[in-house]
Amino acid sequence: MIKLVEKRKPDTVMMRDVYIDQLIEFAKSDPNIIVLDADLMHSNGTYRFLEKFPERAINVGVQEANMMGIAAGLSATGKIPFTHTFACFSTRRALDQVYISIAYNKLNVKMMATDPGVTAAYNGGTHMPLEDIGFVRGIPTITIIEPVDTVMMKALLKDITYSYGPFYVRISRKTTIRVFEEGSSFEIGKGIVLREGKDVTIIATGIMVAEALDAADLLASEGIDARVVNIFTIKPIDRELIEKCASETGAIVTAENHNIYNGLGSAVAEVVAETCPVPIERVGVKDLFGEVGDVDYLKKRFNMTAQDIATSVKNVLLRKQCKSGGDEQCIC
Repeated sequence: MIKLVEKRKPDTVMMRDVYIDQLIEFAKSDPNIIVLDADLMHSNGTYRFLEKFPERAINVGVQEANMMGIAAGLSATGKIPFTHTFACFSTRRALDQVYISIAYNKLNVKMMATDPGVTAAYNGGTHMPLEDIGFVRGIPTITIIEPVDTVMMKALLKDITYSYGPFYVRISRKTTIRVFEEGSSFEIGKGIVLREGKDVTIIATGIMVAEALDAADLLASEGIDARVVNIFTIKPIDRELIEKCASETGAIVTAENHNIYNGLGSAVAEVVAETCPVPIERVGVKDLFGEVGDVDYLKKRFNMTAQDIATSVKNVLLRKQCKSGGDEQCIC
């Protein structure tokens, strides 16, 4: 069951706190849950797990690759290890260990990658992971999840914990825009239609879901009926839903907090090209490095706002009309 909030606004609690609170609850009855952190326990909120279960929390220091290797070993003994560090370090610093030690060996490691994309904010370009999905998407066996808000994070955590295999979870540390009401439930691997529409489909993930819904409101005021879909499982992606949307609306815009290359937009384009080719526009960072700034500034800087999504919708609709032979302003 899915229920949307009546009015979208920033949540009152941080996603990291809701996540850790829920993990602590699971750990009370499951001694196999182990937390590992790479010297970011206060940033990630994992210090609270340490306080509750000091014998099951390991701060490995600034040794991200070593952390992945330790997690692999713990998994091989039957434990359920959760690793924590910024998303840039979960991938760039430790990719070989993620590939060989964890994925190649089909181990049960849950990689909680914080501060994805522009949510790295004032940590700046060196710490801004705009490519991490691309790194991980090419590795067999890994499931990639990007929760929208605290409600989704809390609801998904049980399945993430007890579905065997490696998971890569992009998790915002601070507050996000609340989209879902308490009590909503979600199925890993299945996208969600948040708003029906017949003219175009906007497919979004993470913090871009709220922007996509705002864009649909803007477009509705201009007579454009946009469907909005949340793809929170980027791998394995919901091919059936994407094909259905392409077939029914004839045009797609993707929106992601990531480089437009090798992320959600690329994954959707692959499905569409193989099943039901329609015009696509991709909203996200266009092959640039990150920079310092608050999240709102960075969304504007990288053309990731609701207005940018609406503009891309208008562009893709021109291409849709061109494809059907019905527009003199063809931009193909």
